[in-house]
Amino acid sequence: MRTTWSFFTAGQLVFGPGSIQQLGELADRHNLRRIFLVTDAILQNLGAVDKVTASLIEAGCEVEVFAEGVAEPPIETAIDAIAAARQYSPDAILGLGGGSNMDLAKFVAACVAHGGQPSDFFGFDRVPGPVTPIIAVPTTSGTGSEVSHAAVLTDTANEMKVSMLSNYLRPGIAVVDPELTYTCPKQVAADSGIDALTHAIEAYTAVDYTAMEEGLANKTAYEGRFPLGETIAEKAISLVAENLVAAVNEPDNHEARNQMALASTLAGIAFSNCGVALVHALEYPLGGALHCSHGGGNGLLLPFVMKFNLPERIPAYARIAKLLGCNVAGLVEENAAESAIQAVEQLKIDIGVPLNIRELGGTQEQLPGFAKKAFALERLRMINPRESTLDDFIAIYEDAF
Repeated sequence: MRTTWSFFTAGQLVFGPGSIQQLGELADRHNLRRIFLVTDAILQNLGAVDKVTASLIEAGCEVEVFAEGVAEPPIETAIDAIAAARQYSPDAILGLGGGSNMDLAKFVAACVAHGGQPSDFFGFDRVPGPVTPIIAVPTTSGTGSEVSHAAVLTDTANEMKVSMLSNYLRPGIAVVDPELTYTCPKQVAADSGIDALTHAIEAYTAVDYTAMEEGLANKTAYEGRFPLGETIAEKAISLVAENLVAAVNEPDNHEARNQMALASTLAGIAFSNCGVALVHALEYPLGGALHCSHGGGNGLLLPFVMKFNLPERIPAYARIAKLLGCNVAGLVEENAAESAIQAVEQLKIDIGVPLNIRELGGTQEQLPGFAKKAFALERLRMINPRESTLDDFIAIYEDAF
C-alpha cells in the first residue's frame, strides 16, 4: 500500500482579468526572447493574437505565429507546426487557444527539444527530459491544458485520439485571463465547461492513492485521489455548478465566464494529479471516429460512467450531489448519490451538449470496436474506482447509445 503522494502543476500561474498584459514581463523575467506562438485563424481574426503579441513585443520579444491550429488536431498538423518551429529556432513555445492549440504547443516543445516526431512520445513518460519552455494562454474554459502534463492529437488513420503525458510538459508559465474567453461561442463554452466538470469528477472519484501499488508512482501518469487533489476538485465542481449554465446561455455574463475560467484551471490541476479514467478511455475512440469535440464526448459519457462506478463511490457521489446544488436533505446516501447522476444529465440538457451517441451519428455496430480500442487504454482503466471488463465497456456504450 502506498503511503505518499506527489503534486505537480504549472511553474507559475497568473490568473485574472487583464492578466495577459503581464505576459511580456513574464517572458522577460525568464529570459525568453524568441517566441513561437501556436494558435488558429479564428483567434487571429478575433484579435486575440494581437493582444498576446503586443505585450511580448513591448517587452522586446520576437514572435513567429503559426495560425494553422484546428480543433481536435490530427498528427499531420503537429508535424507541420514542428517543422515551422524548427526553422524558426525558438527559445519558447506559446500555445494560445483551447486545449487543441495548447496541446499542439506541447508536441512542438517536445520535438524541438528532443528531435523526432509526435509518435515518438505517445504514451506516458516517453519524453526524455526538459522540453523547450512552454507558455500556455487558454481562451476556453475546459481542458486545463495550461496546468496539465498531457497533450492529445487525433490519429485520423486509426480513428483514435492519442496522447502524450509527461511532467516535463507542464507549462513553465500559464496566464489565465478570463477576458480572452468572453468571445468564446456558446457551443464551445458548453463543451469545454462540461469537460472541466468531467475532469473534476473523475479526479474526485479516482482510485485512492493508497490502493495504488507501491512503486507505481513512476510508472503511471496519475497518483490516484489524495487530499489536496480532492479539495481542488471539490471547488471546481461547485464553481461549475454555480456558473456553467449562465456562462453558456448568457454570453455577456462576464462574472460567470471568469468563474468558469477558474473552474477549468482548478479541474486541470486536480485531474492531472489524481487522474482521469473510464470517461476519457471511452471518449478517445468515440471522438476519433465521430469527430465530436473532446469535451462534448466526455460530457456525453460522464453520467453513464458515473452510473457504472456508483457502487464503489456512493459517499463521493452524495457529496458531489451537494456540490452540484441538489437538495439531498432526508435522502439516504445511495439516493443522494444517484441524484448527482441525474444532476449531470439535467446539466447536459440545460447547456445543449449531446445526450447520446445516436446524436453524433454513431451506429450500434460501431460500439464493440470502440470498446476494444478503449479497453486497451490500461493506464486509464487502472485509475477507475471500479474494475472493468471488455463487456462492461460495451455495456456502457450501449447505455449511452
